[in-house]
Amino acid sequence: MADQEFKRHIAYKLRAGDILSGKIILDGERFKFLELDNKQVVRINLIANVVDKFIQDDEKKYGNLTLDDATGQIKIKAFGDDIEKLKEYIQGDTIQIIGLLRSWNNEVYITPEIIKKRVPQYLLLRKLEIEKNKPKMPEKSELNDLREKIIQDVKQNEEKGGIDIEKIILDLKQSPEIINSEIKRLLEEGIVYEPRPGKLRYLG
Repeated sequence: MADQEFKRHIAYKLRAGDILSGKIILDGERFKFLELDNKQVVRINLIANVVDKFIQDDEKKYGNLTLDDATGQIKIKAFGDDIEKLKEYIQGDTIQIIGLLRSWNNEVYITPEIIKKRVPQYLLLRKLEIEKNKPKMPEKSELNDLREKIIQDVKQNEEKGGIDIEKIILDLKQSPEIINSEIKRLLEEGIVYEPRPGKLRYLG
């Protein structure tokens, strides 16, 4: 059955927050698909950080990894011999997972097909890739909120010698193009400055 689903369904490139915002559609008590943006999602391709791990390697073999990509958290769950797919990964690893969605007690989780370790920069690349296909100009009030959040991020990191622009882009739920546009405006207004390329500090 898993092999048939593997061939039949597209592995949609999604972020955890997208998956969590979808509507679970059941066939009786069995998970059928996730309804999201007019798509019927069964299989996903996700990049995220491992923030927690549990392995039970006895008669009832079970394991899970909790993943976080700054938009939300979702679990990979494995049963029986499939727990071997999870064992090598530890908290702090950035991984790419291709797997099937399932649900239990209204919780969506992923059963793993392929897991690969990635460098942390893949998180940013995935955000850029996904946001590129979601062009949306925010309202003026949203831009004002975004501006304040960027300023707060920079201020809060002053004692650390500033903040990387990449971190701001990952932390904020807005497209990288719009975030970069607001940062450029703040630089032009002299509210923040770049002590070196890609790093921001507060000027006031």
